[in-house]
Amino acid sequence: MFEITPAERVFALDLSKLRVSEITFWTAWEDGQLLGCGALRELTPKHGEVKSMRTLADARRRGAGRAILNTIVQSASDRGYELLSLETGSDPAFHPAQRLYASVGFEFCGPFGDYEEDPHSVFMQSRLP
Repeated sequence: MFEITPAERVFALDLSKLRVSEITFWTAWEDGQLLGCGALRELTPKHGEVKSMRTLADARRRGAGRAILNTIVQSASDRGYELLSLETGSDPAFHPAQRLYASVGFEFCGPFGDYEEDPHSVFMQSRLP
């Protein structure tokens, strides 16, 4: 990510920022190897944000990312969120992630929360039932 996006435009959370009460963090493992991770951040009692979705390069296309995303979406729904949003990169390297998000109901939208329009960012959201 830092190879293709300027550091000041990377909004991924480091470990210290994941250790706060409004964030729930999940990981996917296989045979003791970490495959991927993702987090859900509460923005308001009705609005959540998908954060820090990552899948190791050699683990991609094996379902770990989809499993984590499905867990995040289900958890957001269980919490009563009506809207789930995310920010991801605009570079072609992020297109597979954008397709994954679209496959579970996310649509492109404008910035939300504290984000601003940025050529390095794409914003997506999903209305939850």
